[in-house]
Amino acid sequence: MTDLIVARALTKNYGTTRALDDASFRVGAGRIVGLIGPNGAGKTTALKAVLGLTRFDGELSVLGLDPYRKRHQLMQDVCFIADVAVLPRWIRVRQLINLVAATHPKFRRDICNQFLARSDVRQDRRVRELSKGMVTQLHLALVMAIDAKLLVLDEPTLGLDILMRRQFYETLLNEYFDEQRTILVTTHQVEEVEHILTDLLFIDRGRIVLDAAMDEVQENYAQVAVRPEQVAAAKAYKPLAERQGLGRTHMLFRGVDRADLERLGDVGVPSVADLFVAVIEGARA
Repeated sequence: MTDLIVARALTKNYGTTRALDDASFRVGAGRIVGLIGPNGAGKTTALKAVLGLTRFDGELSVLGLDPYRKRHQLMQDVCFIADVAVLPRWIRVRQLINLVAATHPKFRRDICNQFLARSDVRQDRRVRELSKGMVTQLHLALVMAIDAKLLVLDEPTLGLDILMRRQFYETLLNEYFDEQRTILVTTHQVEEVEHILTDLLFIDRGRIVLDAAMDEVQENYAQVAVRPEQVAAAKAYKPLAERQGLGRTHMLFRGVDRADLERLGDVGVPSVADLFVAVIEGARA
């Protein structure tokens, strides 16, 4: 698998605050990677470094380029949607499409028009006349029409209702993503993206605390609804986390033989949210 992003000992300080602390990770081609962390963990700083928007210490290669020094070249193959759309509010949709077509060599107007034709966005309207959902649809149409190798999403559905959020990710998965493209997404709404992710990157206090493919997570981690009479036996396996619910004690384990866990209760795969809480609390402990 080809690595599109390689970071080694990535470090970034803002005065006395260390936003990235010796962070190392890789993002392979044709993957959908969730960069997940609490507020202030360093997610946005990491994305800014990947996009060439900030200087950094350490080593970082994106599509084989130094993103800060070669940003103009890099952005020929990278697209970005932020949590706050930065499209000019005064411009009409048709004018914006013309602008992108004139400035980006890989923009395909027909793809953009096809997507907008299925949306509520009219091309004669100004951006300021569109709802937040429509602005997101417009931004997505522009991005999907660019034949980019890497798409970076920073809380792209923030403030949207649940139907619009679902439509956004379904469109990405069904109409944009393929084995030639890579998506790197940050979001606090992990339950909405976990079914499309191929890889997880957990970040906390500027450090990467988990870097794993979803296949590895399903193989190495297990969530068990432990029967009451088996709680003491289960604790002997040193669970990463435990909580009470519906008359059972739910415990999360790593690297324990499944046959042993099945003697304790009902075994399943932990949600990304449960795994995140366990890993972050364990790292801080």
